[in-house]
Amino acid sequence: MNIMQIVGRTRPLFSDDVAAREVELRAAIKDARILVIGGAGTIGQAVTREFFKRDPQALHVVDISENNMVELVRDIRSTLGYGTGDFQTIPLDVNSRYFDAFIESQAPYDYVCNLSALKHVRSEKDPYTLLRMLEVNVFNTVKTARMAAAQGARKYFAVSTDKAANPVNLMGGSKRIMEKFLHRESGRVAVSMARFANVAFSDGSLLHGFTQRMLKRQPLSAPNDVRRYFVTPQESGELCMMSTIFGENLDIFFPFQDVELELTKFSDIAVRFLESHGYEPIVCETEDEARALAPESIPRGQWPVYFFGSDTTGEKAFEEFFMGDERLDLEQFSGIGVIKNTPAYDDAALNRFEQAIEDIRSSQGPWSKKAIVNLYLMLLPELSHEEKGKYLDARM
Repeated sequence: MNIMQIVGRTRPLFSDDVAAREVELRAAIKDARILVIGGAGTIGQAVTREFFKRDPQALHVVDISENNMVELVRDIRSTLGYGTGDFQTIPLDVNSRYFDAFIESQAPYDYVCNLSALKHVRSEKDPYTLLRMLEVNVFNTVKTARMAAAQGARKYFAVSTDKAANPVNLMGGSKRIMEKFLHRESGRVAVSMARFANVAFSDGSLLHGFTQRMLKRQPLSAPNDVRRYFVTPQESGELCMMSTIFGENLDIFFPFQDVELELTKFSDIAVRFLESHGYEPIVCETEDEARALAPESIPRGQWPVYFFGSDTTGEKAFEEFFMGDERLDLEQFSGIGVIKNTPAYDDAALNRFEQAIEDIRSSQGPWSKKAIVNLYLMLLPELSHEEKGKYLDARM
């Protein structure tokens, strides 16, 4: 499957930048001890592969997904083989005493990369997953950044999202809040970040859902009015690695290539995906029609699809990587833009937010989503959140 062709791309975004700095990359990584947190997801596995290629002294990968960690090891052994450094995968929860004990036994690390995240807009539909999202995306980041600072790490890297730029959903808002907290932590340890486009066929994504529907011989469903930028899994790992090694304090790296990177509709990708597998898309008017047609049409080489206008909470019609008041460096790299930041944060406001969230978490309940959203708005007045009462779980 040609991922770039399916998402409407023709060539890699970052290969020239990586090749131009390969000597520097290997010099920085070869003798380094590296910790990757959240390394079992698609981006985490990709950045782990990029570091492994350059044979660091130690590469330790932590994630709560034991099965994905097993696949990560199998994938690396089957393609890259074995390096000379200490490569370990450890299935641990960042909030556990076992994680703390492991870090104490293995520290110090030169680079700490945090790829863990709750990334789905659908996860903001209730107060329970919303609080979990804040725990993972914000407060675990603060904890691990302070851990990196205490060890004297050269760099703490955290993955953000394009949805943090002018956020319209609470997932993107949580990552924008994370960025604000990291402004404060940047006084303790050098911090760099990356804002991402969609990673094509990443775990849990709509495109990954296309492959699952095909395996299960089920109809495809996608919005026809939502446009996104797409990078490949390998490009996601390269962007994280480049930000980790070359990002200055509070730099945010993002994909930037005017000609190659264009907004693409999910419905167009669905059509190209089916055609690349030899199927003719059959556009249906309803979900029921698509489900009914699947058993008889798929064996004939025709695949039912249902396209719809987006009307769920948190969906943004298009993606953007930076806001109008952010200072950009578009000259340093050929395929990477850099948002240049200096520390700017309201210490009292961050403390109030953290305490208010803790008060909710420690209360007997019932927890209120509205109360949490109000706390978001106090810290992010720019958040354009519209509660529509509809979520993606109600879609096929």
